[in-house]
Amino acid sequence: MSRKSRVSMAVIRRLPKYHRYLNELLNRDIKRISSKELSEIIGFTASQIRQDLNNFGGFGQQGYGYNVEELYNEIGKILGLDRGYNTIIIGAGNLGQALANYSNFEKFGFRCKAMFDVNPKLIGLKIRDIEIKDMDTLEEFLSETQIDIGIICTNKESAQLIADRLTSCGVTAIWNFAPVDLKVPDDVIVENVHLIESLLTLTYLYKEREEEES
Repeated sequence: MSRKSRVSMAVIRRLPKYHRYLNELLNRDIKRISSKELSEIIGFTASQIRQDLNNFGGFGQQGYGYNVEELYNEIGKILGLDRGYNTIIIGAGNLGQALANYSNFEKFGFRCKAMFDVNPKLIGLKIRDIEIKDMDTLEEFLSETQIDIGIICTNKESAQLIADRLTSCGVTAIWNFAPVDLKVPDDVIVENVHLIESLLTLTYLYKEREEEES
């Protein structure tokens, strides 16, 4: 078993947070930082940080700490940010348009090549430079354009059919915003972003705090 296959999802889900905070440190022109200092900023213990990074070989030097730029770049490579990704957005409603307007995606190498929708009033419009195309042209587009990630921003009733169409055309990674768990082939990766589930987690914690205070 490779080292990568032994890394837990809990560690993997902490990596983007490391990457974000290290970027903030770079913007403040901070050159190096200790695990203790990093723990005070991020909220993880220094021991947890060292353990997480040791899954990938460790990057610090005793008595020196971490070179911020090097660690930022190395975590970027671990996250796969040393290459670009072609994406498409399915569903050009409010959420799809908000994602298309988020310019930071390009900063990290995510290039949205097109959007797709069934609403004839939207087809042909552009969000920034991203054209909204007719869903009927999806397969033709995918046959001509290499797409790495499909982003689903539709209702739950449409999401599974869209996932089927994407995977049948060779798309093997899906970022799913529809409130449904998709069934996909074993070689397809799905990352679900269920907004209501996140909100309900927040309301639970809010209620719990109120009960403790009362």
